[in-house]
Amino acid sequence: RYHHCPHLLTRPYKKSEKTCMLSEYMERYPLYPITLPRGSFKPKEGYKMVQIPMEGISTTKRDYIDHEVLPQKLKPPEKHVKSDKTMDLTSTYKQDYKSCPLSQVLPCLPHVMRHIPSANMDTRTTYEDDYVLWNEPKTELIRPNDRFHPSEEKFDHRTVVQDDYLFRGLVATQSCKPLNLVQKNKAPFDHITNYRVNYVPHPLGKHYVHKYQKHKVNEVPFDGLTTHKISYKVLAGQPAKLAKPYQLKLLHDLPFSSTTEFQEKYKAWPQPPVFIRNPGVYLPPLEKMDLHTTTQIHYKHPNGKPAKTCRSLAQLKRGTEAFNSSSVMKEDYKPWLCERLKPITHAPELTFTKNPMDCCTTSQINYVPHPLTVTKSYKPGWSGPKQHTPLDAKTIYTTSYTPKGAVRCLASYKDPPGYVFEGTDVDGHNLYLPASKSECLQGGH
Repeated sequence: RYHHCPHLLTRPYKKSEKTCMLSEYMERYPLYPITLPRGSFKPKEGYKMVQIPMEGISTTKRDYIDHEVLPQKLKPPEKHVKSDKTMDLTSTYKQDYKSCPLSQVLPCLPHVMRHIPSANMDTRTTYEDDYVLWNEPKTELIRPNDRFHPSEEKFDHRTVVQDDYLFRGLVATQSCKPLNLVQKNKAPFDHITNYRVNYVPHPLGKHYVHKYQKHKVNEVPFDGLTTHKISYKVLAGQPAKLAKPYQLKLLHDLPFSSTTEFQEKYKAWPQPPVFIRNPGVYLPPLEKMDLHTTTQIHYKHPNGKPAKTCRSLAQLKRGTEAFNSSSVMKEDYKPWLCERLKPITHAPELTFTKNPMDCCTTSQINYVPHPLTVTKSYKPGWSGPKQHTPLDAKTIYTTSYTPKGAVRCLASYKDPPGYVFEGTDVDGHNLYLPASKSECLQGGH
């Protein structure tokens, strides 16, 4: 917040309660004016309404005119007069297809005479007659008789290795190792090596500790100049010229024509008037409409009788004997007279006591809480530093990296050091110049 302007705008013609958003970023990167796009010269296509009033009549209303519909007059039905004539119930089916007497047709198959023998049936099969067992002796096995017969002699528990490979004693062999011709020195070993003789330990010098210099605050004030500001200075130059070609202005003050080349060349063709057909005049018929149909005229409702069927019913011979409803199933499998067995219930063996229930469970009785046993800790004691020795809080970070003061922003000063007050802006901002620049400007004047 120190980099923003804290006061409000103080222009005489423009006052607002919003704070000024002027900052260092806005000074370095100012906003450039935005050029608006050029307007279009295309003429507006406005809809031209026809001054002739629109008729509220459509082609349907014009062609299809409503006619007056008169109520339909119903003809009263004629009264039914009973006739004395009887109705002929004959039909073309009865006349053409007459009933003929039925006769049973004999079967065309020849009569087969079956001879049933009176002798008893032989229940033996052809398999039992053809495949008869042979009376032959049993064949002996061809395999050799290799049955094991253990010997009657006692087992000596000796192996083939023990019998064949006998121990013949130690053999004196001659050693092929070369003789060690080095003569042993009787002098004692001095434990001196080439490494100990040639590489002598030298005394170590004192370890060099780098001394860090303390940070000194620069007394010269910050001028705010950069290499970019020093090297790249603003040179006075001519403004850039426009590359747009020069357009001559029209001298006459005639208004801009709203017609285009398309409107001049392609004009609307004259349309012929729409052909309208004159509807014919409706003439109502003079004769009255007969509402009778052919069905009502030809098919009347005389008092007739239902037609009789010409099919001869099969005459069933009904016997005088009563129907025997017994069967083999009913005679062989007769229902038994069974009685329903009663369930066998035992007398209750549990006897309830008259004493009241104590409401204690086996868990409450058996699992009684016991006092806690304090176990001895076998953890070894800590062999660390003593508590009386103070901890050295010095680290490499605290000794090497000294704290540096925070740089204060110049905008927070009332009179920033190294700058000279020049004047105030229209918005009420104080303008300052570096001291070096102000001295150069005074020397130039």
